[in-house]
Amino acid sequence: MAILVDTKTRVLIQGITGAEGSRACREMLGYGTKVVAGVTPGKGGQKVEGVPVYNTVAEALAKHKEINTSLIVTPAGAVKDAALEAMAHGIPLINILAEHDSPLDTSMIVAMAKKHETRVVGPSSVGIMSPTIGKLGSIGSGETKNIFTKGHIGVVSKSGGLTGEIAVILSRAGIGQSTAVGIGGDTIEGSDFVDILELFEKDKETWATVLFGEVGGTSEERVAEYVAAKKIKKPIVAVIGGEFTTHLPQGVVLGHAGAIVSHGKGGYASKIRTMKKAGIIIAKTLEEVPDILRKIVTKKL
Repeated sequence: MAILVDTKTRVLIQGITGAEGSRACREMLGYGTKVVAGVTPGKGGQKVEGVPVYNTVAEALAKHKEINTSLIVTPAGAVKDAALEAMAHGIPLINILAEHDSPLDTSMIVAMAKKHETRVVGPSSVGIMSPTIGKLGSIGSGETKNIFTKGHIGVVSKSGGLTGEIAVILSRAGIGQSTAVGIGGDTIEGSDFVDILELFEKDKETWATVLFGEVGGTSEERVAEYVAAKKIKKPIVAVIGGEFTTHLPQGVVLGHAGAIVSHGKGGYASKIRTMKKAGIIIAKTLEEVPDILRKIVTKKL
């Protein structure tokens, strides 16, 4: 099995006629993802890689009632309207690839997603990959088949590049992945680590998860709370980037928009300490992860 992207996924790309939208469309089709329609206001009637383009989500759904997923690749200023339009028409999964969405707009998207019971991944998400089944976004770029392999380890990461790097290391070690999810590194997230880990927890084919976090925010510490409370029971191997920040002056701003440290939480040491206390295994480097997984997963990898 896989989470979020499966054999029933049928995709609408909002912003399909832009450079990133058309590239994502081409890569997704090349991997076998069922991209059935695109939307760009004012561009209705065109085609991108053979995929019909419509002016509105309503028009696309009228012709393609099977759509159940939207990939948003619009300019930042159009993300909120695109997401709200998709939600208003009942699309249950939205993956926002677009970057630079404002915290105010994202907070509105998250609030409306709760109202509509919509799953949002992103903004600034590199995408979602379920190996051999399908992918959303630019995850893996054009080298997808050389990066991801099918298996039983879930991957969830704030970093887009390291989502693929983790998969490469696992695949070279003969360890396949069930689904890899890039949640994005913004201050406000549509889905955080806990949201994705809860999905992996319910997936019988996912045996353990690799998590890549970084300094800033408290998402990793929230994971520790859930693990300590036995709400998440499957093994987690975590790699936290940013050890070097322990040597920097307080208040230095770096990396993703979500890299904010305050009141003793969000820092490298705080995350490591809290996660270790909860029983999460910390890997110092990505290269250690395959050996750790083989030791803690009772089923054969």
